[in-house]
Amino acid sequence: MISLWTNQEIAEILDTEVDESWQCQGISIDSRTIEEGDLFFALTGPNSDGHDYVKMAIAKGAVAAVVDKAVDGLDPKFLVMVADAKLALDDLARAARERVDIPIIAITGSVGKTGTKEALKNALSRNNKIHASVLSYNNDIGVPLSLARMPRDSDYGIFELGMNHAGELGPLSRMVQPHVAIITTVDLVHSEFFKDIEEIADAKAEIFEGLLPGGTAILNHDNRQYDRLYDKACAADIKNIISFGSDNTAHIHIIRQIFHDTCSCVIARIRGQIMTFKVGMLGHHWVMNSLAILAAVDAVGGDLGMAGLGLAETRPLKGRGRRHQVFLGLSGEASILLIDESYNANPASMRAAIETLEQTSRNTDVRRIAVLGDMAELGGKSDELHMALADDIKKKGIDLVYTVGPHMKKLSDQLAGFRNGGHFDNRAELEAVLIHDLRPGDVVMVKGSNASGMNAVVEKILDMEVPVIKQAV
Repeated sequence: MISLWTNQEIAEILDTEVDESWQCQGISIDSRTIEEGDLFFALTGPNSDGHDYVKMAIAKGAVAAVVDKAVDGLDPKFLVMVADAKLALDDLARAARERVDIPIIAITGSVGKTGTKEALKNALSRNNKIHASVLSYNNDIGVPLSLARMPRDSDYGIFELGMNHAGELGPLSRMVQPHVAIITTVDLVHSEFFKDIEEIADAKAEIFEGLLPGGTAILNHDNRQYDRLYDKACAADIKNIISFGSDNTAHIHIIRQIFHDTCSCVIARIRGQIMTFKVGMLGHHWVMNSLAILAAVDAVGGDLGMAGLGLAETRPLKGRGRRHQVFLGLSGEASILLIDESYNANPASMRAAIETLEQTSRNTDVRRIAVLGDMAELGGKSDELHMALADDIKKKGIDLVYTVGPHMKKLSDQLAGFRNGGHFDNRAELEAVLIHDLRPGDVVMVKGSNASGMNAVVEKILDMEVPVIKQAV
């Protein structure tokens, strides 16, 4: 097995001494998930100190621990002493980037970063070794950690970059140094930290700061901030700007899209080339993301045909559209379809989830039910943005809406007398009524920000007290 890092490399990069001879196969900052052969970085955060878990990490098989202070009761041979463990991780990340000469793609946006990253990974993975950020590792710790984990023999690198304040994205982009930068879309996310959506667009445009000379920017032509982002890209002296969108004014655009219960079929023009493909997820937003993905594949010289096959095999992630057929009896004749959108929420992703719910089944007897928790970090516009969802719900013909949380109360009031399943002050009350109301044939979509804990509602439905057989679809 090719080592990720040797002790000699670690000593040179971190400018320290490592007496023991070893090689590591992974990098970890969490002793709970550490694997044998990992190198553990003892990071100090606001709520915990990694040095308290160094002994546990070594006991579970870590070859050594990078520390910036002594660990009592542990043989010093297991310690790599540095001035600052977080800065050491940053240094290792930069070294990982410098040692590879491969196409690097960075993805940001208000919505769709993680899903686009995973789908792009699938699109490029046939006959290639892909390294990509795991989960949503997109902040000042997740990005260097993801870089430091990049194997030296990777064929492509894909990194997700996130932010909730101005000035955060630029340093991450400069660390990643991408050849391709994708901005999926710009919307009112983390708006409590910004004056307006234009400031959010400017913060997203910081991804251009690290784009290598000759690199490509991929932008959403349908987004209202497209012109602003385009101007920012031009100001950064980016010559290759590729747009994707719904009409033929975009370089890569939809010719036709057809939605089925579990997938989207697309005919698109990819810079003059007609391509027919399938996306293994339902919804216009997924079609749009697929266009950005194909633009990136084309920009790095990948195989579009193989990318199309990869998109067809892509499935929704947990909390991001994953579907479960929940059987209400052992015979399997009666069931409900649960759409788990519980990972997070903002106005754009809420609208997309509502649209997908409307598209899920063409059966007029099916009840489409939205179970919604508060959207977080919307600042002074929070109530207004929650209330605005009422128009989308009415237009899309959602049959019942159950809400929980103080901000969702504003939406519930807007829906008074219109298929309102009820508003609840806490999840326990919501769950009791919802479970009682569900009946065979229902399609249920659950969504809310992490702080609203809507994943617990998903688990409650999956664990209904009547005999069930659960099957992810």
